[in-house]
Amino acid sequence: MTDATFPLDSTDSAPAPDFDSMTRDIADVPAVEVITTVAVHLMSAAAVNLGLDKPDSEHKDLDEARKLIQALAGLITASATEISSFHAAPLRDGLKSLQLAFREASVVPDEPGQGPGEKFTGPVYA
Repeated sequence: MTDATFPLDSTDSAPAPDFDSMTRDIADVPAVEVITTVAVHLMSAAAVNLGLDKPDSEHKDLDEARKLIQALAGLITASATEISSFHAAPLRDGLKSLQLAFREASVVPDEPGQGPGEKFTGPVYA
């Protein structure tokens, strides 16, 4: 029986994909796009942790949702002047919806002004 294995040197392997041509250079991405993308990811994760993704969701975790909403509020508040009200307004609306959903999902709701992100946005009332 002869050994019919192929040598493992780099000349015989398939060429590596050109990742530079497959991905967008981060320097070409406008800051407003990066900020809004991160905000949307935070919103989505918070919504899932609030159980808003589907009825009877098994992913409900208010502690995690609180952290995500807090981070989202800080990001939106800090970047609002940089991304313009055109981009900030819908993010603020989404944040307020999450804050209200958090208050409704809580067994013992926080006092107004003490909920997640409210130190940045001010009190949220239902």
